[in-house]
Amino acid sequence: MKEKFYTIASFEYPSDVQILKGKLESEGIPVFLKDEFTLNSDPMISNAIGGVKVQVYTEDKEKATEIYNEIRAYALDDNGKLIVCPNCKMQKSEVYYNRKGILYKLFPFFEEKKYKCLHCNMITKPQ
Repeated sequence: MKEKFYTIASFEYPSDVQILKGKLESEGIPVFLKDEFTLNSDPMISNAIGGVKVQVYTEDKEKATEIYNEIRAYALDDNGKLIVCPNCKMQKSEVYYNRKGILYKLFPFFEEKKYKCLHCNMITKPQ
């Protein structure tokens, strides 16, 4: 069965998705926010349900991903410079938490911050 929707990204809080949603809609791409109302009523369960998911129709996937990559905010170091991947040297990394184990699912703030390169998918720790 072909999937009707494709999840472009997920965000911790409903307010975080508004810029991406507005940009996609301005380009004529319909946007659906999964779990938006759930988190509006109880924002503390965001980590438990995976945040607000930004979804588009599958046929709009390529264009929506391209637009998201244009406006995406990449991870910065303590000096405000883009994180450089040690593997491919690209400056397209995001903060990454894998949340494995019950401790990190219940208390995600205990997990050490890591970065995931969006080009080669290498996961590194801050230096």
